[in-house]
Amino acid sequence: MSRRSGILEFAVLGLLRESPMHGYELRKRLNTSLGIFRAFSYGTLYPCLKTLVANGWLIEEPGSVPALPPETGRGVAPASSLAGRRAKIVYRLTAEGKEHFEELLSHTGPDSWEDEHFAARFAFFGQTEREVRMRVLEGRRSRLEERLEKMRASLARTRERLDDYTLELQRHGMESVEREVRWLNELIESERSGRDQRRSSPEGSTQHDSSGETGGLPRHRDTSRPDPSDDTK
Repeated sequence: MSRRSGILEFAVLGLLRESPMHGYELRKRLNTSLGIFRAFSYGTLYPCLKTLVANGWLIEEPGSVPALPPETGRGVAPASSLAGRRAKIVYRLTAEGKEHFEELLSHTGPDSWEDEHFAARFAFFGQTEREVRMRVLEGRRSRLEERLEKMRASLARTRERLDDYTLELQRHGMESVEREVRWLNELIESERSGRDQRRSSPEGSTQHDSSGETGGLPRHRDTSRPDPSDDTK
């Protein structure tokens, strides 16, 4: 399975964990909520859904029948319109699918630090355990710091051979990576603060850590911070 298709399967499982949807709703959510899927088409989504059904992670259920088309002058809908009215297929996550998605959420390997995969992982941080979030954030920061070091070394070697516009483009790329590193530093610090606060809470306190907790987000967010779906290569 390619990395790209693996990200799509992960995202589909995550969205269906929230609620059952039909294909059009899924595609819309992928496009609007997860920017990395803006270019995906039905031709890509439906084979993915069929694979997940075959694996036992999804089931197909008949949805509601679309509303009747407008009446004709005689008060009867055309036969062709009636024939085309079919119930949409709704996709629902199975117990096995939920278990598989939770297993995927617990993974924190190098793939989860890469640009597109990190964006998908971050989109479901509300369903992810705090310790896993920390490992993913720290891994992503480490990966970007390595990238930044290579960019700086490359710029130092080639600076004299670059024209002003190419040089400015290189600087812009470095600034984008630096900005995301600062953003990650703030997120990591907020996660640590929340964890330390939980550990130091009085005995018997009702505070707890749940997979849906969003307490790791900074209270004051700067809108200039990067979108995790940006490809800052």
